[in-house]
Parts: sequence; structure tokens; C-alpha cells
Amino acid sequence: MNKRLIVITVSLVVVLFAGLELKHRLHTEQTFSKNEIRYGTSGTADVYELQGRLKFLGFYKGDVDGDFGYQTLRSLKWFQSEFGLKADGIVGDKTKVKLWEATKDWKAKHDELPPWVTGSSQGNAPANNAAGGGGGAAPSTGGTAPAPTGMTPSTRLGLSLQDMKLMANAVHGEARGEPYIGQVAVAAVILNRVNSPSFPNTVSGVIFQPGAFTAVADGQIWLEPNETSFKAVQDALNGSDPSGGCLYYFNPATATSKWIWTRPQVKTIGKHIFCK
Repeated sequence: MNKRLIVITVSLVVVLFAGLELKHRLHTEQTFSKNEIRYGTSGTADVYELQGRLKFLGFYKGDVDGDFGYQTLRSLKWFQSEFGLKADGIVGDKTKVKLWEATKDWKAKHDELPPWVTGSSQGNAPANNAAGGGGGAAPSTGGTAPAPTGMTPSTRLGLSLQDMKLMANAVHGEARGEPYIGQVAVAAVILNRVNSPSFPNTVSGVIFQPGAFTAVADGQIWLEPNETSFKAVQDALNGSDPSGGCLYYFNPATATSKWIWTRPQVKTIGKHIFCK
């Protein structure tokens, strides 16, 4: 009887720790990409995130410039050694989890954001190559929330640089070639869904909700976004919502869902109809 109790207790402990490990990994996937981050990497959201979090802890003293150079490498190895990790200077799964756990309160400052997030570079969306254009498949609406205003991108909604990059991917895949205001509207719809109790409360959860976006279904979500897509995301994060608080949009020329036509239509921007 005692042996059986011991086995059950050990099993419960194993399941508990496995659940905690999975939870931590899910959090880090929303913060960093799945790629390892190595010395020499430059200009990616992961490096900006890495430098910002190391600086928050006091390990990194340099500029958050997205360049994984010697100073970043030295700071990373210092962090790894202090937190009981192998000091190999490579940001793998264990380092990501430990770094996330140690910096849960970190929010990037405006001067720590990459230029393609702050909108310091201007760009024009190409008019060729039709985008996906279908944010219409979704659960019934339970009301909309106004787009957040008055805060820097780093504090609003607690979004990470990886979230912003994913949003730019979605905007590019769904709305490239659309008027710029239409691209901002698509970004705003994503944020409105994050704020709505009827949808997942994370950017990745909203974008990868089954059937929610055409660009995910046809793979266009993985096309490299241009500067205009990033700027559209930034404007939406700054409070711009050309959709008027909508939770859905669709292209009437390509929509196959009968349900989406039952939604109250608010406005048309470019080829997309935005609705509640």
C-alpha cells in the first residue's frame, strides 16, 4: 500500500513539473522565436529582446542595437553562469526559459525598440502579389474593446517584439497591396480580438486560431513583411483604428463563408469589408 502511494505521489509530482515546464516554454515562444540565438546574429527581434532583458538585469551595459556582438556574448555568458546554465553563449530553450523567468516585469523602452517597430523608416507597400485577405472566420462576438492609447508600444498589452513581428507578418500576408489605412485596420482588428473576451488573449493565439486568417491557411503568414507592415502595426499600437472597433473583415470577391455576410458591416477599406 505504501509503495502504491509513493508511486502515485511521484507520478503527480512528475506531471506537475511537466505542466510547469510546458507553461514556461509556451511563454518563451510568445517572447522569442523557436530559433537558437547565436553570436553574429544581427537585426532580428530576438537579439533586441535578448539585449533588453539582459540590460534589465544589469548584465548588459551597451546599447540595445540588435547586434549580437562580443559585448552581448560576454553578458550572456555571465548571465548563464550566474543562473546555473552552461555558459556557451548560445540562447537555447533552457536559457530562454531562465531569462523569461528572471525578467517577467521587463518592458522594452522606446529607445530599445528596433527601427522597423518604431516606424523610423518609411516604406510603401507593393501593389503586386495579392494578399490573403480573410479575417472573417471566428467565434461569435461578445463586444469590442477600444484600441489602447497613450502608452509606448513596450507597455501596451504587454506585447513582445516577437508579437509585433508576428503581427507584421499577418498584416503583410493579409493586406499587402491594400491602402495603408487598410493595413492599419487589419492590425487593429487583431488587437481588438486580443482585447475581446470572445477570442484568445494573445497575439499568437488570435492569429493562429484555426480558420481565423487566410494568410495562415495558405502560408502567406511566413512571407517577410516590409517596413510598411511594421509601421501599420506601430500605428495600431499607438491607438489608430480605422476599422472603428471591428472584430472581422473579409474580401467579398474571395470569401467562402456564408456566416461572415451576416455580420453588421461598418465600412469598406480597399478590397476589405470590416464588420462587427
